[in-house]
Amino acid sequence: MSAATQAFLAMLAAERGAAANTLAAYARDLAGAEEEIGDLVAATRADVARLAGAWAGLAPASVARKTSALRQFFGFAVDEGWRGDDPSGALPSPRTRRPLPKVLSHGDIAVLFDRAEMEAGSGKPDAVRLLALIELLYGSGLRASELVALPRNAVPRDAPFLTVMGKGGQARMVPVGDRALAAVQAWLALRPADPASRFLFPSRGRLGHLSRVSLFQQVKALALRAGLDPAKVSPHVLRHAFATHLLEGGADLRVLQTLLGHADIATTQIYTHVDAARLVTLVNQRHPLATKATSD
Repeated sequence: MSAATQAFLAMLAAERGAAANTLAAYARDLAGAEEEIGDLVAATRADVARLAGAWAGLAPASVARKTSALRQFFGFAVDEGWRGDDPSGALPSPRTRRPLPKVLSHGDIAVLFDRAEMEAGSGKPDAVRLLALIELLYGSGLRASELVALPRNAVPRDAPFLTVMGKGGQARMVPVGDRALAAVQAWLALRPADPASRFLFPSRGRLGHLSRVSLFQQVKALALRAGLDPAKVSPHVLRHAFATHLLEGGADLRVLQTLLGHADIATTQIYTHVDAARLVTLVNQRHPLATKATSD
């Protein structure tokens, strides 16, 4: 990787507070572009245009991500005086449709949790831990990365909230329901007493935390044991279910944005598609002219 791209990544980390996963994705995209066309600082507009052919077999979302990374790099290069022009206009601009989130029904959730509670009733640490994990995924809407990295002291003794470190190093307070809190307390009673580990869900044999891959695998396996299609169940799907079911219950979109840790309300608005009928009914019942229209 060139010194210029390293400087760009350092700027993202220092000035914008980019998360580690974001930096890793940008590093991959920029390194891949350098392999195709060479030094990005010296690349001509024709060189940049060649990337469209190199990316021809990729999904539109992948092309859009790579294009975004390069646009930002070239803007940074111009600001730094490394380039006198911005060739990013030659980059492809695919139109992507944001995929709608997979949604679990209330019935699916009930089946999944019935199975998890039955297994946790055995008192086996792994089963008790899994129940705590899915309670926090569905009960608090945590991202998988946020959940596995929770420190042990994130669970307060006197308040039903978790302190969560989200994307970009942004901390937020997340409410924890009675069910989830009880499941977490049950896990804490069985959690290995390793003073060297600061994580709520430590990994075995290391000082780190449970990995996202392991969490993903455990949730899939639970779904299979519960008789659900594992292809339709994942930690992220449980987060989607949290958002969707709260919206169905009347939650305000701004409140949901805060709970999910979305920087942009537009990201949260994707959940409104699942509850269009309720929103229409709400307008008909609550709009100031609705009563007048029905009484005339």
